[in-house]
Amino acid sequence: MVSQKPKVVIIGAGIAGLTAAKKLYTTQNSNELFELCVVEGGNRIGGRIFTTEFCGDRVEMGATWIHGIEGNPIYKIAQEINGFETDEPWDSMGGKVDKKVTITEDGHEVHSSLVNSVSNFFSNLLEFSSDEGDFDEENGGVDKISMGSYLRKGLEFYWGIEKGQENVEVFENWSRKALEEGIFAMFENIHRHYSSTGDLGTLDFNGESEFCNFPGDEITIAKGYSSVVESLASVLPSGLIQLGRKVSKIEWQLENSDGNKPVKLHFSDGSVMYADHVIVTVSLGVLKQGIREDSSLFSPPLPKLKTEAISRLGFGVVDKVFLQLSPTHHDGINFPNMMMVFHQPGSKLKNPKIPLWIRRTTLTHPVYPESRVVVSWFAGEEAMKVETLDDEEIIEGVSTTMSQFIANTKHFKNSIKFSKVLKCKWGTDPLFLGSYTHIAVGSSGDDLDAMAEPLPEEISDDKNSKKSPRLQVLFAGEATSRNYYSTTHGAYLTGLREANRLLEHFQCVDV
Repeated sequence: MVSQKPKVVIIGAGIAGLTAAKKLYTTQNSNELFELCVVEGGNRIGGRIFTTEFCGDRVEMGATWIHGIEGNPIYKIAQEINGFETDEPWDSMGGKVDKKVTITEDGHEVHSSLVNSVSNFFSNLLEFSSDEGDFDEENGGVDKISMGSYLRKGLEFYWGIEKGQENVEVFENWSRKALEEGIFAMFENIHRHYSSTGDLGTLDFNGESEFCNFPGDEITIAKGYSSVVESLASVLPSGLIQLGRKVSKIEWQLENSDGNKPVKLHFSDGSVMYADHVIVTVSLGVLKQGIREDSSLFSPPLPKLKTEAISRLGFGVVDKVFLQLSPTHHDGINFPNMMMVFHQPGSKLKNPKIPLWIRRTTLTHPVYPESRVVVSWFAGEEAMKVETLDDEEIIEGVSTTMSQFIANTKHFKNSIKFSKVLKCKWGTDPLFLGSYTHIAVGSSGDDLDAMAEPLPEEISDDKNSKKSPRLQVLFAGEATSRNYYSTTHGAYLTGLREANRLLEHFQCVDV
């Protein structure tokens, strides 16, 4: 009787899953040691990396930037595939355009000196939270404080420096204090997008110091971020990646199964697959749903260490909305990189024509200079609201808002009108249920470490205890990276980590 090779199944064909698959498949003699396959619930590879086209322009629905190029493995891959070389105009994707203006909701253009003053102070606050992490000691030994609370205390300190200037009128309906608060809120909302936090009051202050970036510039990939995942997948043979295979249940620690394999995967179409080792790379949002009593993705349920970490960590929604400027409103016009200042909640001066779901949006800019495609960013409740709106509502809402903003500026002579829209739906897509991870108040970097622990847990050497096969369920993805969570390079490195864990288990020499 020919003995069966151990089977390794990777759930998810995002960057973590594809990285693990490439490492396992290309390691010398690995094909002789185990059987490998990747199952993906969707109809494409890439996960939260998704480059597509809209109105003739290349756009990124998901990941956009390489965060730091010095030593970054994603940058290295993009270099190897000439990902930064293209004859097309979108080599500056991401909004790095020539014109940059800050405008209030009633059309006043704010002088750059005031914007820079608030911006520099805000950046210093973020730098302190990332590097110092001792704010608790200076505030009475508070165990947990949110970034939202910390930033607002910072704003009060800023106003204290400028005491006596708060009531000076800068524009009609805008005192200096109101304008500074509007600008400060603008940068708060940028940080909501950056951290994937719907409310900065839920983002842990001490957790900010866990996060690391690689040094160097943050840049986009001219050929599209999907070129990176396509490169990873290109070394895998046809058929190894199975699309349209959504896992509905993971049974593990089985004693009597097909070929004595300890893991049984159930798929939404009713089929099953047995495995010796499974690398789970699904999003934290899917895991959060999976541990609910009415879901039971795992059987038996995950141990308490895992479920508590999954519950405590934050997983937010960040969506982009791409809109095409109507041809009649675009001739001879370059849309600026617009930063938007709104009157704050409670103000009687808020423009009633501007929908509530736009009022915490900050950036609206062309996807590259002179493009007719403009992108706006949404987070939290506003992102989820936009996902429910039909195209006409979005077009009307954004067109009206942009027209109010440029009403008194020199950039446009007429009102702005958009004709087409493309929106992300990361929050409601059942394969993701959100965008990326953050450390919420009540969680810590230890929870990210707990996410990375394989199952079953190590057991004692008691001779009377029955040992379960090791490394039945492993975990990869950005939510399992203590220092690089929320990033593509974090996901990539966790895919390598779990592949190497298995290779060491199989005692491969090329690890």
